[in-house]
Amino acid sequence: MGASLLIIDAMNLIRRIYAIQEKQNAKSEFALSATNNTACNALQKLLRAHTPSHVICVFDSHQASWRHQLLPEYKQSRKPIPSDLKAYLPHIQDAFYEMGIESLVTEQDEADDLIATLAHKVTARQQRCTIVSTDKGFYQLLNAYTSIYDYFQSLHMDSYYVEHKLNMKIDQLTDYWAITGISSSHIKGVEGVGNKGAMALLQEYSSLQRMFQAENNSDKRLLKVQQQQQEALLSKQLVSLKIDIQLGFNLKDLRYPKT
Repeated sequence: MGASLLIIDAMNLIRRIYAIQEKQNAKSEFALSATNNTACNALQKLLRAHTPSHVICVFDSHQASWRHQLLPEYKQSRKPIPSDLKAYLPHIQDAFYEMGIESLVTEQDEADDLIATLAHKVTARQQRCTIVSTDKGFYQLLNAYTSIYDYFQSLHMDSYYVEHKLNMKIDQLTDYWAITGISSSHIKGVEGVGNKGAMALLQEYSSLQRMFQAENNSDKRLLKVQQQQQEALLSKQLVSLKIDIQLGFNLKDLRYPKT
């Protein structure tokens, strides 16, 4: 049995747990303590279910990233992390460390790009990788060695599942999002095309690049994509995850359990 890496999108997990605990506990310190306990229990369940040889929790830095430089309003309407939870995160990271699990956070990188880089490094060696997250943006990383696990739905997703669910190929996803945009992140995409239009265009032309090169003056949706080429390319850049971030550590540092 080869190496397998379990990557936990930590803020995705913790913020969902905290939202539940906040409703159930009137006092902030009780909600935070319960979040810590529930998150540690979730990790134990994940370790038992996936039996990884390596594991890491990846945290967001909460700083502006390269995407904000390209698009100042990027994720502007997203609810910021509650300040008491943000201040408490080191306690949760310490609890994870006590369990033998490292946490990764850097000042300038988004967790999504760190996770994508880790997944790419592992699967380039033809080793297995599971990303624990509810974020659909990770679908673009799915391949023969990478899968996604939704802890809250106990749902395991591979490329076959997602391609059938969305009715498009994994390598078409960033082109699709480049056209539709992602409203929750303030990524506009191509105005006036929509989800159905983007799907129809991809079925006919297969990629954004081919749409730019196509000659068909009767297809209004195609013309919109061509007229808004710069917007589409910017959106594609914003939705595409980086896979080449300098990490500064080796996979062996993430071995579980630590030897």
